[in-house]
Amino acid sequence: MDVRDAVESDVETLGAIADLPADALRNVVHDRTVRVAERQTTDTESHTDAHDETNRLTTSGEQTGNEADESTAEESNENKPDIIGFVAFDVRDGTVHVTQLAGEATIAETLLSEPIRFAATEGFDVEFVVPMSEENATAAAENAGFEPIGRGPRFGDETTTRYRFDAE
Repeated sequence: MDVRDAVESDVETLGAIADLPADALRNVVHDRTVRVAERQTTDTESHTDAHDETNRLTTSGEQTGNEADESTAEESNENKPDIIGFVAFDVRDGTVHVTQLAGEATIAETLLSEPIRFAATEGFDVEFVVPMSEENATAAAENAGFEPIGRGPRFGDETTTRYRFDAE
């Protein structure tokens, strides 16, 4: 897994991961620090997988005409990174605030190291408000060393827990 800065061309994927409108994520990418985790495949793995799929389709007689062209286009897209999670954060009043976190618990935990590293460099703490239904985010926060410090604000009908990481 590689972690990099998000760019505007990522917003559709980020929206799909977080189940949020792409326009909302576009603003997040522009206004906050957003880091994405991507699963990388080697060119050899991508080529082998695409070649195997092409052979399967050709052998079974399913691929004809335009389908061959589509397969070639898909092969060129297979080298694109696969975004598997992201974290967004900003700084207010001397505290780093995690505003979004998405991905499986282990990926989310890795992504939380980004705002923690920033906070440690700047001498800030990190806060993160997690809705009760977001089990991956809860597990990631606790595994990354965040401590629950009480209830957070309600998001609609959902209760939240406020977490803090003392980076000093």
